[in-house]
Amino acid sequence: MTGPDPVPSAVALKIDVDWHEAETSHHWELFLEDADGQPVLMETGEGTQPVEVRGEFTVSQPLGIPEGSPIDVALAVNLGPLPLAPGTRFAWRLMIDGEALPGASLGFTTRPRPQPADG
Repeated sequence: MTGPDPVPSAVALKIDVDWHEAETSHHWELFLEDADGQPVLMETGEGTQPVEVRGEFTVSQPLGIPEGSPIDVALAVNLGPLPLAPGTRFAWRLMIDGEALPGASLGFTTRPRPQPADG
């Protein structure tokens, strides 16, 4: 849960890289989607844009780790305040090398805006 007012947030990622994919550059993309799976759009200085973050990572095969072991990669994406609609469901979807991975989506909800008390 977050909001209802925009607040800074972050997304933490833990990625297990297969042993045979070490030493290879991997491209990741994180997309913010609404409850219908549609991109969330924001007004920017360059017009209306989807909320997306992209990057690259490469891992090495660590010494002393048995061959075939997955290699952990930890990434943190810090986000400024996003003006998301109150009382709404959203999800961050991760893709790596153009593929959506099972379980690579995280949903969250914005709190509804409190109703003013009748006076």
